[in-house]
Amino acid sequence: MTDETASLVLEHLRAIRADIAIIKSDVRGVQTEQAAMRLELRALTLRVDHVVEEIADTKVRLDRIERRLELTEPAE
Repeated sequence: MTDETASLVLEHLRAIRADIAIIKSDVRGVQTEQAAMRLELRALTLRVDHVVEEIADTKVRLDRIERRLELTEPAE
């Protein structure tokens, strides 16, 4: 291999190394964003679960009120 060929190969390898460094940086950024979105999704899931519980509790209370006021048809 001549010096010119070796120099050309080294130049390409350096360019590849620089591109890989950029890709690694981008991947780290994406991983950070993904972790943040995972935390936000977990928080939203907890909120939705809480709202579902509140709705279920409200339905139980409403059913009880309707029975006391005799607003529902008796079950046959």
